[in-house]
Amino acid sequence: MVQNHDRIRSFSANRISGTDDIMNQLLFVDDEHYYLKGVERMLHHKQDEWRLFFAGGVDEAVALTRIHPFDVIITDLRMPEKSGFDLLAYLQKTEYTMAIPVIILTGDDDRELKRKALDSGATDLLNKPIDPEDLVARITSALRLKSYQDEILRQNMTLETKVRERTLELEFLHHDLVWRLAKAGERRDEETGNHVVRVSHFSRMIAEALNLPPGEVELIFLTAPLHDLGKIGIPDGILLKQGRLSPGERAIMKQHCQIGADILLEQPKGMEAFYAFKTDGPPEILMKDEVRQYAATIAMSHHERWDGKGYPNGLKGEDIPLAGRIVAFADVYDALRSERPYKPAYPADTAWQALKKSAGSHLDPNIFKAIQDLEPAFESIQTTYND
Repeated sequence: MVQNHDRIRSFSANRISGTDDIMNQLLFVDDEHYYLKGVERMLHHKQDEWRLFFAGGVDEAVALTRIHPFDVIITDLRMPEKSGFDLLAYLQKTEYTMAIPVIILTGDDDRELKRKALDSGATDLLNKPIDPEDLVARITSALRLKSYQDEILRQNMTLETKVRERTLELEFLHHDLVWRLAKAGERRDEETGNHVVRVSHFSRMIAEALNLPPGEVELIFLTAPLHDLGKIGIPDGILLKQGRLSPGERAIMKQHCQIGADILLEQPKGMEAFYAFKTDGPPEILMKDEVRQYAATIAMSHHERWDGKGYPNGLKGEDIPLAGRIVAFADVYDALRSERPYKPAYPADTAWQALKKSAGSHLDPNIFKAIQDLEPAFESIQTTYND
């Protein structure tokens, strides 16, 4: 059985960090017991530096490699049942064992056999009978090679950790920028309070109820707050008007869908030149294309209606992007439950009945069918993030 990848990394990490036995660990594999006892006597003087393990066959050796992080393996080539080639084949199967230097012992002078051993992953070859000084020198050389490999692995692990940390920092920064952008649009409309926060949570609940992939669920959670970003471009006299809007004013207000999409999709001019002297590629903190496209779709389509009577494009039914239909539900519910200059906040049950009544005309009836049991969960969000 091949070793678990995490355990392999743990073995290597222990070796390079010094948390495992600080002595070098050597495994000798041979079916002749008397030979192994001879090796033990031969290397007795190295007992303060090397910890010796012995296996009478390949299966026993394989079992030991699953327990101990060996630095060098010294194995006979010809053994009954399974040979040194079988052991080499096993060692090549995992990242950790592949890195263990293997010294092949053989009494054969067959050059083709030796070439095959080296091609199979052996590091060195040593002929029997063994000269003690030669054995020590070959093992010392193999240990030096292993120490170089461990140092490279240590540096790679450090680099991987730094990359993961940097990636997390960029993800947090990315999310933070999106939320701050959403709140910037919200601040122009002082009556909306935590509207974008609630809409984001409602949208995620709906997406989960529709069994969307986890990545898309998180994407809609991140981008739903930007649905009304375009209100930044609506004049104060219209956006902050206390009474009902005139037909002309309503037409201008409807432009916020297009304005929001334009803001999200527009490529910032001059940014490439600004960063050219710092990086060979685009700056990492810029909003990812996937996020911008998704957010722009929501901004553009969350006021479309299932019956085709919405705006800005009069889309109908499933021609309306699913993300827009989801955020429309969240947006309408929050508007019903929130106080506005022109209306009081509806009680929870009244708002839910209004959603049900709107399904099939304003809202997607299939979405309501999927979320009809979520009223308590919606109300929990409404209470948690109440204005």
